[in-house]
Amino acid sequence: MQDTIKIETGWRMWWQLTRPHTLTAAFAPVFLGTMLALPFGKLDFLLFAAMLLASVFIQMATNMFNEYYDFKRGLDTEDSVGIGGTIVRNKVNPKTILNLALLLYGVSVLLGVYICMQTSWWLAVVGLISMAIGYFYTGGPYPIAYTPLGELFSGVVMGMLLVLIAFYIQTGTVTERSVLLSIPSVLLVAAIMMANNIRDLEGDKLGGRKTLAILLGRANAIRIQTGFFVLAFAWIIALVLFGGLTPWSLLVILCVKKPISAIQIFKNFELPLQVMPAMKYTAQTNTFFCLLLAIGLLIGHLTTN
Repeated sequence: MQDTIKIETGWRMWWQLTRPHTLTAAFAPVFLGTMLALPFGKLDFLLFAAMLLASVFIQMATNMFNEYYDFKRGLDTEDSVGIGGTIVRNKVNPKTILNLALLLYGVSVLLGVYICMQTSWWLAVVGLISMAIGYFYTGGPYPIAYTPLGELFSGVVMGMLLVLIAFYIQTGTVTERSVLLSIPSVLLVAAIMMANNIRDLEGDKLGGRKTLAILLGRANAIRIQTGFFVLAFAWIIALVLFGGLTPWSLLVILCVKKPISAIQIFKNFELPLQVMPAMKYTAQTNTFFCLLLAIGLLIGHLTTN
């Protein structure tokens, strides 16, 4: 198995350490929340940029905490499949990764201070809670990632909260419409976590985790994953039919082949290396869905004003 795993070196090693396929889960919801704010007036692009960078840095840091604590708990080995394993395969000092994660958190705090100065200090509370969840996802005595609640916490924080904060800093409010349109993002971020847990199901069992995929079993976990995808698309179709969204929001259908491919791979293959493409397709679904929805909102706004 080991000789089939590509070991990155140099800058590619550090880039892989950030787990780049997960970073779109930080970017896409921020863009969506900002586009939701279009009807409220002129956008503040400095606030958008600060929010985007803070979200991406927090996601990078969360991934590095994951790397560090998976190593400390013995879950990562040289044969582990995935883009983790920088410590065990590349012999990077674990403290270096932990310190880098803390540095990224520090930069995110500075960006958060700027955002709060321009908007509301109540956001500091929300931001600190989000950062704490990012740390305790794999850190602390009772990591969230080791429980059946991983999909819920990641979906709410990286899906809903990012959309709503991005919307709030532009508008100063949170509306029912913004909450409703954040739901697909919740589902698709949860789908990314579920895909990861389906891939790592057997290894996680050995590591003592009790993820939702382990509790449900592989077949049921794939059904839940399918449900996340179906509900996300159905949600937007329903809002177009009954919730006042313009038909431009149906642009999300253009990415429907991605989740179909992901589910087909999960159903047909079980080995972690074999299902790696499904991980990519799941992450791409979240990215393209949110971006296409945001573009649909932008076109709808321009054509009706």
